[in-house]
Amino acid sequence: MRRIWRRLLPPWADRNLRVVLAARAAMSVARAIASVVTALYLDAIGFSAIEIGVLFVGVTVASALMSTLVGLVADRWGRKPFLVVVPFVAAGAAIVFAEVRVTALLFAAAALGTFGRGAGAGAGNVGPYQPAESALVADGVSGDRRAAAFGRIAFASSLGALVGGLLAELVRTTPHMTASAATAAYRPAFLAAAALSAVAGLLALLLREPARRPEAAEERRRPRFRWPRRSWGALWRFWVTNGTNGAAIGLFGPFVSYWLYRRYGATPGTIGVLFALVNLASLGSALAAARVARRLGTVRAISIVRALGAVLLVPMVLAPAFWIAGAVYLVRMMVQRVGLPLRQSFTQDMAHPDERASVAALSNLPAQATMAGSQAAAGYLFDEVSLAAPFELAAVLQMVNALLYGLLFSLRPPRPAVEPEGERDG
Repeated sequence: MRRIWRRLLPPWADRNLRVVLAARAAMSVARAIASVVTALYLDAIGFSAIEIGVLFVGVTVASALMSTLVGLVADRWGRKPFLVVVPFVAAGAAIVFAEVRVTALLFAAAALGTFGRGAGAGAGNVGPYQPAESALVADGVSGDRRAAAFGRIAFASSLGALVGGLLAELVRTTPHMTASAATAAYRPAFLAAAALSAVAGLLALLLREPARRPEAAEERRRPRFRWPRRSWGALWRFWVTNGTNGAAIGLFGPFVSYWLYRRYGATPGTIGVLFALVNLASLGSALAAARVARRLGTVRAISIVRALGAVLLVPMVLAPAFWIAGAVYLVRMMVQRVGLPLRQSFTQDMAHPDERASVAALSNLPAQATMAGSQAAAGYLFDEVSLAAPFELAAVLQMVNALLYGLLFSLRPPRPAVEPEGERDG
């Protein structure tokens, strides 16, 4: 046991990284619960697939605006405040879902709490404070250990999502429930998500952020929001690749639990157990990311992971039974977990140290825009075409994305904004 613990928390893991890991685990439990139950709850109280898609569009737009603001402000004013405040906002949103059924309030709460972001078994996205979190971690870890640090964060996400999937059992549904009965059935799950989000915010109070570098007189006269010009060579490439990937994710990411319910009649508890199994099986994937990058190179590893993810969507959506689809989904998520920390680490490697939060936020901005459009399209496709259509289209887009990533970052790589510390891959 001690050996496992030392592997997860090696001597180079400082206090901030340990706090981030604990807060990320708590927030991922909350995110996993919300990801399992949000779409199912909305369906139970009478929302159509198109209406759910529109709600997720609102969530994506709000998340894009908040994460961009966080990234731009955090580079100048510090990262810790956002790791404290945003989880408490998510906690308030979960309480609204637990207690009210007013459509306007549900839309507002979903947008502020960013409910519906990411697949239920993924929990890789913990909300709009992620650019600040990524920059805080990158500031405290040398370049040769950065992929390993982000791998441990992804591991904490998987562990939290495992617990969150099991907590979906808090929902006890019956066929043809009334809206009032649905609210009562789903309330314990949303309250649990609220409590765990608040725990993440409280843990972040323990962070010790280094003092910001004193600004020269000419810097103080510049606008508070500055374009990350020193990282532009990498940023425009991230825009191209993340834009296509966002379009693919929007077609299926927020709808996985909804699709399992519509396609196979799965209950929230059954879906939660599947997601817990997925997270249990893929715990080691994130920790293996650094080794995969050393063997293949970071860019090649990311491209291969995205290509495999595209291919595996097809047999998953064509599977004749729930547990067959679940098995393919499990394999796909194990592969996907390898790429997540590599992408985060690579983004921070390519950014200038003074622009890390800005680049982390702005690099995902096109993905948020394309995701918003594809989520609306997915709702239409589910209702008017077929349950398989959004997934099949997503597979095509992710394959295109894998090719673009290799082309832009391998054949025509950008020059890092600063020379990386230690050895890097890719």
